[in-house]
Amino acid sequence: MNKTKVLIVDDSALVRQTLQKLFETDPSIEIVGNAGDPFAAAEIMKRVVPDVITLDIEMPKMDGLTFLRKLMTQHPIPVVICSTLTEKGSECYMRALEYGAVDVITKPKIGTKQFFEESSIRVCDVVKAAALTRPKKLSARPMAVQPKLNADAMLPKARPSTSLQTTEKVVLVGASTGGTEAIQNFLTRMPRDCPGIAIVQHMPEKFTAAFAARLNSLCQITVKEAVDGDSILRGQALIAPGNKHMLVKRSGARYYVEIKDGPLVSRHRPSVDVLFRSGAISAGKNAVAVIMTGMGDDGAKGMKEMHESGTYTIAQDEASCVVFGMPQEAIKAGGVDKVVSLNNIPNEVISRTR
Repeated sequence: MNKTKVLIVDDSALVRQTLQKLFETDPSIEIVGNAGDPFAAAEIMKRVVPDVITLDIEMPKMDGLTFLRKLMTQHPIPVVICSTLTEKGSECYMRALEYGAVDVITKPKIGTKQFFEESSIRVCDVVKAAALTRPKKLSARPMAVQPKLNADAMLPKARPSTSLQTTEKVVLVGASTGGTEAIQNFLTRMPRDCPGIAIVQHMPEKFTAAFAARLNSLCQITVKEAVDGDSILRGQALIAPGNKHMLVKRSGARYYVEIKDGPLVSRHRPSVDVLFRSGAISAGKNAVAVIMTGMGDDGAKGMKEMHESGTYTIAQDEASCVVFGMPQEAIKAGGVDKVVSLNNIPNEVISRTR
């Protein structure tokens, strides 16, 4: 099996050293070089072409966004932005996705052994997922190892559903690599009176608020980063905040979300498995669940549990996925009622919730 060749580009020698240590924990990743600025990176790329580049945004000589744009207009290579995420810098990260970056991760920090191990899992998984993508060439014109835990770590498995079917429905969605574009496609097609939606997209903290705000400006419905206790309302989508788990709860006829700390589940926080298991417990036949593009198997077990509780379950098809990992695993687990293309998911959801 070929190793994933990674080039690290960051002006901080300490960050480059820390990233290298993280990648060295995964035998399927090979570091082919590290550079303090884009010009040094270009020299390395004359000798070896990496499968993935991790790229900082704020650097001397040439900033990361300029380098990313040049790269994507000339020789597209999967790029993962690795930077210090702040609310002030969120617009830069949205622009990075528009320019073709596959994903965004937070710069690793020195911390406890557990923190290092969790960071290793997240960073390595993101980079390996990025290596499977085929970035499109950008127009030159300006553009507008810990044990793998399951959902048991957060809440017990659902018992056979005893919840009565109601007229109020909820839609639960999980996605990872390629999910930012897929979720935008999905939400911009949802009508103003659609059922309430709760979404887990694998994304770092402080980035989800900007993602939700951008979607809110594009959609007919309201989109916001979820806050603990938020009601799941018609015409509104809640995005799980980065680095927090999101669970669906029910009180009478009202559905709401609970935002919780906890360990990585299925290698992620937030985890789709946690969201889906909570949906199996609290919503059952009153829900529709959708699993979209992403690497790995987060959501596969949870979707099967939802299916067994009476939920109608949908998986994105391989042709429209950036990475056909999560949907494929859900299908293999036997928890999917229907496999449809990304463009057909909105109609399928609406038809099943009316």
